[in-house]
Amino acid sequence: MSTPLLVVVDAANVVGSVPDGWWRDRRGAAERLRDRLAADGIPGCSGPTEIVLVVEGAARGVESVPGVRVEAAPGSGDDRMVELVAAAGDRPCLVVTADRELRRRVTELGAEVTGPRTVRG
Repeated sequence: MSTPLLVVVDAANVVGSVPDGWWRDRRGAAERLRDRLAADGIPGCSGPTEIVLVVEGAARGVESVPGVRVEAAPGSGDDRMVELVAAAGDRPCLVVTADRELRRRVTELGAEVTGPRTVRG
């Protein structure tokens, strides 16, 4: 039995990648992203995956649903994502973000990175 791929999604970065009015309802935008991830998974990822959506700020309070665990960052969402990748150890990880500094930090820990378009649909 293989270890599920840990997919960590930067909710603020993915939601903010398209100017569709998300800033009027950050929590609602994060919930729509969560629901899309729960329904569609991660395109191009075959095999078992564990999806973790990291929210911060006004999106805190978004609940987990079957297929997507929501982690509310107590402070910086980037720091929480780095902690999740670091805690995964040798487990394969994929981080969904366009944030350059976050990309650097998680690739140093061995994670793969893909951009928001992967999950924007």
